[in-house]
Amino acid sequence: MSVFTEEVQDGARTISLETGHWAKQAHGSVVYRCGNLTLLATVCAEKEAREGQDFFPLTVDYRERYYAAGRIPGGYFKRETRPAEHETLLSRMIDRPIRPLFPTGYFSEVQLLVSVLSYDSGTSIEGHAITAASAALMVSDIPFQGPIAGVVIGKVDGEFVVDPGEQERKKSDLDLIVAGSRAALTMIEGGASEYTNEQMLEALEFAHKAIQKKLDLQEQIAKKANVSKRELALRLPDPDLMKEVREFAFEKLKAANRSSDKTERGNQISEVNKATLAHFEQVLTERGAAKIEQSLKDIKNELHELEYEVVRGLLFEEGIRADGRRPDEIRDIAVEVDVLPGAHGSSVFTRGQTQALGVVTLGTASDNQRYETLAGQDVKNFMLHYNFPPYSVGEVKRMMGPGRREIGHGHLAYRALKYVFPQEASSFPYVVRVVAEILESNGSSSMATVCSGSLAMMCAGVPLNGSVSGIAMGLMTGESPDQFVILSDIAGIEDHFGDMDFKVAGTAKGITAFQLDLKLKGISIDLLRQALTQAEKGRLHILSKMDAVLNQSRPSTPANAPQITQIQIDSDRIGELIGPGGRIIRAIIEQSGADISVEDDGKVSISSLNMESNQKAQKLIEDIFREVEEGEAYEGTVRRIADFGAFVELFPGKEGLLHISKMSTERVSSVSDHFKEGDRVPVVVAGVDRMGRIDLIHADVHKAGGPIGSNGRGGDRDRGRGGDRDRGRGGDRDRGRSGGGGRPQRGGGGGRPRR
Repeated sequence: MSVFTEEVQDGARTISLETGHWAKQAHGSVVYRCGNLTLLATVCAEKEAREGQDFFPLTVDYRERYYAAGRIPGGYFKRETRPAEHETLLSRMIDRPIRPLFPTGYFSEVQLLVSVLSYDSGTSIEGHAITAASAALMVSDIPFQGPIAGVVIGKVDGEFVVDPGEQERKKSDLDLIVAGSRAALTMIEGGASEYTNEQMLEALEFAHKAIQKKLDLQEQIAKKANVSKRELALRLPDPDLMKEVREFAFEKLKAANRSSDKTERGNQISEVNKATLAHFEQVLTERGAAKIEQSLKDIKNELHELEYEVVRGLLFEEGIRADGRRPDEIRDIAVEVDVLPGAHGSSVFTRGQTQALGVVTLGTASDNQRYETLAGQDVKNFMLHYNFPPYSVGEVKRMMGPGRREIGHGHLAYRALKYVFPQEASSFPYVVRVVAEILESNGSSSMATVCSGSLAMMCAGVPLNGSVSGIAMGLMTGESPDQFVILSDIAGIEDHFGDMDFKVAGTAKGITAFQLDLKLKGISIDLLRQALTQAEKGRLHILSKMDAVLNQSRPSTPANAPQITQIQIDSDRIGELIGPGGRIIRAIIEQSGADISVEDDGKVSISSLNMESNQKAQKLIEDIFREVEEGEAYEGTVRRIADFGAFVELFPGKEGLLHISKMSTERVSSVSDHFKEGDRVPVVVAGVDRMGRIDLIHADVHKAGGPIGSNGRGGDRDRGRGGDRDRGRGGDRDRGRSGGGGRPQRGGGGGRPRR
C-alpha cells in the first residue's frame, strides 16, 4: 500500500496528514500531526448490515494514552481503563457532526477510534481530533458525505486565538469548539463569560474561516489516496406497501398528534401504530408475503416518518405546534426554592412537562475533585452531576452508572454556571457540588438543570455574578431553502422530529454556554443570528420568572453548612503549624473539632460544623505565631515529667517548664507525686529568656506572692540562680535546688536542659 502525506501551514503551525503507513488493515486510517501533537484516527465498517438492523450503529471513541505526555497514570491502577469524563465528552463532540453525513438507509456498523499518541500542551486537542476523524473517513472506502473540520476558539487580551494551548485557555474568557463544512457550521459546543449575541456570532464567523485550511488538507490527501467508495447496499422498503400504510394511517396520526399532553398524545399515537401493524400483518399473511417480520419493521419506520410529516405539516400549514403553542411561545413555568430542609440549597424548576430538582452541597477544601489529564493532575472546586432516572419519562429501565447522555448534559449545565461561579477561593472558600435530579422530562432537561442549579446555589448563599437561565431552540425546515420555522423551548417531539437542537444559557448580560446539534448537513451564520435573537427573548422571559422568586444570592450560607474561615500565615513558618510529624496541627484539630488545610502559599482554611469550633481553632493557630508575654495566665497540659519539673503545653506549639520549686507553696520532693502526663494545670508565665524558652509558675504560687521576673528567678538574669554561676544552686548538688532555684544541666549541672 502506498504512503501519502499532505501538510498545510496554519498560522505558525504546520498540520500534516499521513495515510498508508500505520494501521494499514483498518478501512481508513490517518496519522495527524500538529507540533508535538500526534493523533491516530482509524475507522472500520462491516461490509453489510446485520439482519433486521433498522438504525445506523455508529460508535465513536476518543482515548488518551498517558505515555503521550511522558507520564504514568496516577492511582492504584497503572494502565488506562475506562474513559475519563473528558474523553467521553470529546467522543460525543466527534460523533455529533459526523453522524448526519452518512447516507440515509446505511445501516452497516461503523467504529471510529481517535487516540492521542503524543501530547502538546501548546495546542488544544478537540478541533484536531474532529478533523482527524473526518480525515480517516475521507481516505476510507466507507460512504461519507464529508469532509468536516473542527477548531477551538479562545479569546485572550481581546484577540481570538485558534486552538489555544493549556495556558491560553486558562486566560481566555471564551472556550468554543466548532465543527463545520465548507459552507456551513455543523456543531457548536462551548462557554463564554457573558458574551452578547454579536460577540458570539463574531466568534463563530472567525471559527468558520479557521476551519477552511483543515478542509483543504483533507480534500488534498483524499485526492492523492483516491480510494474508491464501496457499493452501497441501502435497505429501502417496498414503496407500494409504504403507500398503503400512508393511506391507512396518515389521518389517524394527524388526529392523535393534536393532543397537547405528552402522555395522552403518546398513548393515542401508540394505539394508531398498534392498529396499523395488526392490520398489515394480516394483509401480508393473506398475501403470502416473504419476510413478514422485516416488512413490519419497515412499517414501523414508515409510521415514524409519517408522524414526522404530521408534526411539520401542522407547523407550516396551520402555524401551530404539536402542543398548540406559537413558534416563539414558552411553556408555563413554576419555581420553588428551599424544598429540602436538610440540604444547603435546593430548588425545583418546572417548565411544561420538564421538571428538574437542583440540590447544592457546600463542602470544604478536602471535598474537592481531583482529576487527571494529559496536562497533569488538577482539582475542581465546583462540580455538577446530572441524573436522568427512567421514571422521568415513565419507563422501566435498569439503573446503571452515568452514561454519555448524563455526562454530556451535566457538562453543558456545568459550563453555563461555571462562568458566574466565584473564581477566587478567597472570596468563597467552599467546594460546591450541584446535583440535578430530572423528575420529569419533555424537552431540554439540561436547560432546566441550569435554571434549578442557579436557583439552588443562590439559596445556599453562593455569590453568583447573576442568575442563569437556559433555553432549547429548534428548527423545522421545508422543501425550499427559505421555508423554515425557528421554535423556542422545544418539547421532546420537536427535538425528535426537528432539524436542530440549539441550547443557549446565560445571564441578563449575556451568554455563558452554547450547544448546537444538527440533523442537517449544516446551518448558516444568518440563520443562527435569527435563532440567537429569538433565544435571547425566551431566555430573558424565563429569567424574569426565576427572579420573581429569588433574584440574588442569599447574604450568608445556611446554618447547617460548614463554617469556613481563612487566615494567612507566613509561608516560611508553615512547619511551625504542622509540627514534627504533623503533631501540632493534629492537636489543634483534636482540641477544636475543626478540619484544617494548609496551602503552600500559607493560606490556612478552617472548617467546622459550628462557629464555636471554628473560632477555637483560629485562636489556637494564632497563638502559635504570637509571642508569649510575662504575666499571662493559661491552663496548660502536662506533656512530660522530669526530676526537676514538668513541661507544660500552653497551646499547640508552645511549651514551658514548670520547675519543681514553683509547683507549690510547700516543698515538693517528687514531681511525679504531684503531676502526671495529661493533667491540666493553671500556670502563669514567669518569664521568657533570650532564646524564647518559657518559665512557668503555678497559679497558686503566683497568687501567694511567688517570684516573677524576666526569667522567673531572683538575682541573675542570664543563669537564673542565686549566686553560683558554675553550678546554679546554693547547696543541694543532687537536686539542683535551694535558695537560688537553678535547674540541672545535662551532665549534672543545675541549668535548664536543651530542648
